[in-house]
Amino acid sequence: MLRSPVGVSMAVVVLLGVTIAIDLFAVWVGFEQRSLAADFVAGHLSAGSLADADRIDLLYGAASVAQGCAIAATAVVFIVWFRRVRINAEVFRPDGHRRSRGWASWGWFVPIVNLWAPRQVATDTWDASLPEAGLIPQKYPHTVINRWWGLWLAGNAIGGVASSQYDKAESIGEIRTAAQVLMLSDALDVAAAVAAIMFVRSLTRMQNEKALRGPVMAPFPA
Repeated sequence: MLRSPVGVSMAVVVLLGVTIAIDLFAVWVGFEQRSLAADFVAGHLSAGSLADADRIDLLYGAASVAQGCAIAATAVVFIVWFRRVRINAEVFRPDGHRRSRGWASWGWFVPIVNLWAPRQVATDTWDASLPEAGLIPQKYPHTVINRWWGLWLAGNAIGGVASSQYDKAESIGEIRTAAQVLMLSDALDVAAAVAAIMFVRSLTRMQNEKALRGPVMAPFPA
């Protein structure tokens, strides 16, 4: 049975927008931190330098907590949407799915396999949701999916490295380097969130339009 993904998709887009705003804030904190570290390395210290360092540490902690909350909330709602469009895809096309609908939810949490399984679900769902010319599905490239998936994987990988570097950093130079890698990770997260919005909106629109058109009838024999 078809269920509209429109309402849930709107919630996903809003949460992704909040995530983007928080990530941009984190990038700004990273700039501040890198600038202060550069001043320490160059010996350009002032009476307020230590106070600035404490302020930036507080901002970094606040940004980290906000990012964690935003990611958790977005992930839950995104998976609800993802499972719904996957189930709809079975109505549009019962065959041609490499993985069962369960992979749309718990497949994200299986180590190693989650590096490609959700993308397979996404591409199969995309293909099943494409508009049709008669009985033949039209061919749309997976560019939107590939862009989102590639940025998401890159952001996660670099984010893990950045967090490890920052936790282990002891010298001012190491802190500055870790801050730069964290900024890159946050920038990739912003790009991935933008790409995710494009993916969610595109797939939701295709499914909504296909559902409104109704089933495609076979032509009468000549």
